[in-house]
Amino acid sequence: MITDAVAELVQAAHIEVIPLLGSEEAMLGAPPAVPITITCSPKFGLERTLLFTEIAAAAGRRVIPHLAARQVRDETMLREILDRLGAAGVPELFVIGGDATEPAGTYAGSAELLEAMSGLPHGISRIGVGCYPEGHPAIPDDRLLADLLHKQKYAGYMVSQLCFDATALLRWISSIRAAGVTLPLRIGVAGPVQMRKLIELSMRIGVGSSVRYLTKQHGLLGQLFRGSAYRPERLLARIFDGTSVTSSGIEGLHVFSFNQLALAAGWQRRIAASADGAELA
Repeated sequence: MITDAVAELVQAAHIEVIPLLGSEEAMLGAPPAVPITITCSPKFGLERTLLFTEIAAAAGRRVIPHLAARQVRDETMLREILDRLGAAGVPELFVIGGDATEPAGTYAGSAELLEAMSGLPHGISRIGVGCYPEGHPAIPDDRLLADLLHKQKYAGYMVSQLCFDATALLRWISSIRAAGVTLPLRIGVAGPVQMRKLIELSMRIGVGSSVRYLTKQHGLLGQLFRGSAYRPERLLARIFDGTSVTSSGIEGLHVFSFNQLALAAGWQRRIAASADGAELA
């Protein structure tokens, strides 16, 4: 069942947007109170992320751009980006390493960029960083942990990669807390997109082990044939079955919308309407 505390997390979730040209109207059509995060990829580049960030900020939205370290050439470019965000009135930033095969210049990963930012004047008051409950295909687990312990000196929270396995996520939370990671966590969950599309996109972004878990769940084949949408609240119910939001250091949710913003907003409204502890169908 969804408790009031979990419903509040859903209502306050950050919604991730991919900056596809032509999707600006849909982005601004999301409920005004919903914080929007803008992704940053080698395919579209930093400029596209900054453009969408400025559009959202000018419309009065709370926007959190992603900044991929491997796309930043040098300190001069970093200063220009920070100045541009300051001019737009953007006080939050999500710093990632990025998927570029080769760094564009000085910064090979998010830790180096965070260190550089700490020595520069800027108006960013809160920074998020990524984390990987089920590991990273190119980075060993011990290095991921060491990097996270290092980056928490500069960051205010962490966002987990997409995950469908509540047990794996809870096990990971317990292990990193024991290792000394104290950053508040925003759990990365998929929005209510069609199941077939969700599996295809999830495999592309490197969460195959979690998808394999998902495909073993009872009734999935039937949902695939019916074209049903994924229901994130079922994962949340498993995560928070006996797990305290506060004691586990979970501060919120990060919803991977795959640009299905209307579906994500409708899901938030539905969860808010059913926040009476009723059993989910």
